[in-house]
Amino acid sequence: MPVPDQIALPQSTNQTVDSGKTLSTLKNLWPYMWPSGRPDLKARVVWATFYLVLAKFLTVGIPYFYKWATDALTGADSAAKVLPLILTGAITLVVAYNVARIVSVALNQLRDALFANVGQHAVRRLAFHTFNHLHRLSLRFHLERRTGGLSRVIERGTKGIETIVRFAILNTLPTILEFVLTAVIFGFAYGLSYVLVVSLTVALYSWFTIWASDWRIKIRKEMNDSDTEANTKAIDSLLNFETVKYFGNEAMEAERFDRAMARYEKAATDTWVSLGWLNFGQGVIFSVGMAVVMVMSAMEVRAGTQTLGDFVFVNSLLMQLSIPLNFIGFIYRELRQGLTDIEEMFLLLDVPQEVRDREDASALSVTQGSIRFENVRFRYEPGREILKGISFEVPAGKTVAIVGPSGAGKSTISRLLYRFYDIESGRITVDGQDIAGVTQSSLRAAIGIVPQDTVLFNDTLEYNIRYGRVEASDEEVRLAATRAQIGPFIELLPDGYRTMVGERGLKLSGGEKQRVAIARTLLKGPPILLLDEATSALDTHTEQDIQSALEEAARERTTLTIAHRLSTIVGADEILVLKAGEIVERGTHATLLEAGGLYAEMWRMQREATEAEEALRRARAADEFGIVDRQRLD
Repeated sequence: MPVPDQIALPQSTNQTVDSGKTLSTLKNLWPYMWPSGRPDLKARVVWATFYLVLAKFLTVGIPYFYKWATDALTGADSAAKVLPLILTGAITLVVAYNVARIVSVALNQLRDALFANVGQHAVRRLAFHTFNHLHRLSLRFHLERRTGGLSRVIERGTKGIETIVRFAILNTLPTILEFVLTAVIFGFAYGLSYVLVVSLTVALYSWFTIWASDWRIKIRKEMNDSDTEANTKAIDSLLNFETVKYFGNEAMEAERFDRAMARYEKAATDTWVSLGWLNFGQGVIFSVGMAVVMVMSAMEVRAGTQTLGDFVFVNSLLMQLSIPLNFIGFIYRELRQGLTDIEEMFLLLDVPQEVRDREDASALSVTQGSIRFENVRFRYEPGREILKGISFEVPAGKTVAIVGPSGAGKSTISRLLYRFYDIESGRITVDGQDIAGVTQSSLRAAIGIVPQDTVLFNDTLEYNIRYGRVEASDEEVRLAATRAQIGPFIELLPDGYRTMVGERGLKLSGGEKQRVAIARTLLKGPPILLLDEATSALDTHTEQDIQSALEEAARERTTLTIAHRLSTIVGADEILVLKAGEIVERGTHATLLEAGGLYAEMWRMQREATEAEEALRRARAADEFGIVDRQRLD
């Protein structure tokens, strides 16, 4: 199956808020706003919307109580035309005015309380969806990703979804409704001239808000990019803490981080300055419109065509309209900024899954565990073929080792067996079943691995061992640790199996981490074992200690060993010598030595290196013994 040349987290998108695809993005968000299979959450949305609309009608009616109270105090009887006589007293109207305000606030808070669960459920669903999608993406993607930047994309995206869900449902429609009700009241009570002024004010206000918000979006994108870059540099530096210390580059790392933060500082400052200009412009536009309407009302009060209560009513209604108008700007800004924030997250969700199960894929059935590579060809990128038609078999219960110089394609074989990539041509089978036709989960459940670089979770030793089979009992965990020859070491620790291993297992030595990996694989109990240069990073003495644990793990299992140190595979049933993606020699250790080819040359060079290392170790030991002996003589 052909693979794309490169899959990485996109830095830009053709589905941006500036490309006219806002509606399609909102369409993608709809399942989170209206979750299927959750009638309880849908009911909350309906009731929250009902209470919000009810609150809007009440909000528009509140200024009438203010008007009637004012007229009552000035001797006018405008309330008597609408309300029963018992309710037209000034004190009663003042009380009614404030009760209506309290009820309006209560309805709005009830709305928020009902919708809180909907918003948080949407955040949870999107985060869960994204997390699962990341685990389904290919190894190619994860080798090229930026961990720090990726975490920021997810963090901003999950917050953005909550913002969009909340404001799209709870504010946009009611704001439009309040403006329509206000326009109707002005039209019927005071004439079309008032409606015209208010409409022009709202139109100009909305135009300015959209224009200024689009300008601010560019600044926000710059701020987000700067934030992502700074976070990437910080996490990358901390993950490589030891390397930074080895080369004394703390100052350089701090300077790189500070440069990224300086860019963020400028963008964040520009964001706040632009917000100030936006708020100022909105304030000027609305104040001018409000002044025109109040002057019109004041002139009519003086002419006797309106009461003082009408003047107060106009002022109060416009003041209340300013709140949803401000929300128009706020909603638009939040929606646009939310879309900007989740833009990369949706791009992330659009990254194709490179390795997929076929629709008719079945579970792998392992009866014996034999492995076959049949004329397998593979390349990571065009123009560089890694495996050039290799064929071999690992019989059930036997051990086959693959050796060769760096870059020969040894580790690629392990990745293909796990089906982290799909091959270009040929077949890989387990017990005669093509692994391309079985489910990935069943394939990987049948294989255990002890890798060259064992990376542990920042949790307890018990957690890391139990990771091989999460439902295992404590007794099974301890038995696996004992068989991997790490049980006695763990029991001597103050916290025993509850000991934290640190970030990536940095609190453990290389040999201890390898034993944990072996224990984890033994606990998993797979029929097929893959040893991917499991001792290449260890010293000779530690390698010899680990070797017996590896032999215990390989007992009665089909074992494929990818080896750097040839001393670890002397007893293999067959040894394959790989060079430049082709098998150039094969046979047992003895027959390959007799052949005098590449394997024999590699064996000779490693023996010389091992002997030199052992001689140096003995010399150091003798020197230390001599120092101690001289101290005793003194």
